[in-house]
Amino acid sequence: MLEKAEKQHEAGTGAERALSYMPGFGNDFETESLPGALPQGQNSPQKCEYGLYAEQLSGSPFTAPRGTNERSWLYRIRPSVRHTGRFKKIDYPHWKTAPHIAEHSLALGQLRWSPLPTPSEKLNFLEGIRTMTTAGDVLTQAGMAAHTYTFNADMVDDYFFNADGELLIVPETGAIRVFTELGKMDVEPSEICIVPRGTMFKVTRLSEEKVWRGYICENYGAKFTLPDRGPIGANCLANPRDFKTPVAAYEDKEMPCRVHVKWCGSFHVTEIGHSPLDVVAWHGNYAPYKYDLKTFSPVGAILFDHPDPSIFTVLTAPSGEEGTANVDFVIFPPRWLVAEHTFRPPWYHRNIMSEFMGLIYGRYDAKEEGFVPGGMSLHNMMLPHGPDSTGFEKASNGELKPVKLENTMAFMFETRFPQQLTKFAAELETLQDDYIDCWSGLERKFDGTPGIK
Repeated sequence: MLEKAEKQHEAGTGAERALSYMPGFGNDFETESLPGALPQGQNSPQKCEYGLYAEQLSGSPFTAPRGTNERSWLYRIRPSVRHTGRFKKIDYPHWKTAPHIAEHSLALGQLRWSPLPTPSEKLNFLEGIRTMTTAGDVLTQAGMAAHTYTFNADMVDDYFFNADGELLIVPETGAIRVFTELGKMDVEPSEICIVPRGTMFKVTRLSEEKVWRGYICENYGAKFTLPDRGPIGANCLANPRDFKTPVAAYEDKEMPCRVHVKWCGSFHVTEIGHSPLDVVAWHGNYAPYKYDLKTFSPVGAILFDHPDPSIFTVLTAPSGEEGTANVDFVIFPPRWLVAEHTFRPPWYHRNIMSEFMGLIYGRYDAKEEGFVPGGMSLHNMMLPHGPDSTGFEKASNGELKPVKLENTMAFMFETRFPQQLTKFAAELETLQDDYIDCWSGLERKFDGTPGIK
């Protein structure tokens, strides 16, 4: 029976077979990839089925309130103490961690980059990560880092877990498979996935591309959750049923493998003789998940004025201050614009929050030129920003009939902390030196004559 089940499991590992998921956000799930592998009525029996080991993975203190208490029970081929050996320090020089003050000569300002260049050498997902900004302090578990990634090779015998924070992965080009301890997720552009803090995983390629590229938010603080809807009520925005958690899947591989760890900003590697992705069954509420951004149900003004961008929040990582996020993940999806006698694009503003923005596809409505898919911008706290001069003129003089914004998906990592630029980002060849000029056409229009607009 065991041999047959293992063969069925192996047959389902290819990209040609659609994966299964469990719907819901923050649910208590249970799943097994072999019949009877999941104990019933207790967590830690004296002996587990199939000779498995029981192990708990905690995402919160044991005594956290029930609403925020997170843990999963895993039933695995080997306990995770066998998935680490003697570590040795290694270096990923382009992955930086807060607090990080880089030495570079770039002065303060509003910044924008074109997409990263295609790598000339073979890089896997882990090797292809490049930090753009850091914020806060990983040692106090507050703040975040904004990364990009470009890679063109699979993680085959290499595995990784991040003890510093959870990872929100946003593909821009190329579908990927994220194989975690708790199951597999296939993630395409316009989808996102979350890998919880401390969860082992590897990333492989699914689609045929020259390069796989995207963005990562590394969240050091409280984990991402759904924002409160307040007066919006029970529906719209990101609905819980659209979040998908993978079913149990394991990799029974007996060969030399390497486990890479990020811990307090430093990197370590250990060599083991098997795959660490060996969880045959699990139950709990601490688990990875994916979400299709196209299922986000936006709300907006249906008479006049432009609402705050907070109505586009998909996920939020709260801080200790109510209403002020450690990190918000915000998107700007396709939607109708119908407001009367209103300047419809985002207004000009200054903000105590710091905004790192990326574009997955299409065009962002506040920028007519220069902001392209795979590109990025950074508007740090209290630095003014808003539509470029071309976008202003177009929005100020266009006919105010209902308009549908289509083929667009931009996002923002927004944090309460100032985002410190890395040396890599400051000296990146795709930095647009002329970005500030996009507002140079905003000339004085003031006329003291009453009735002049």
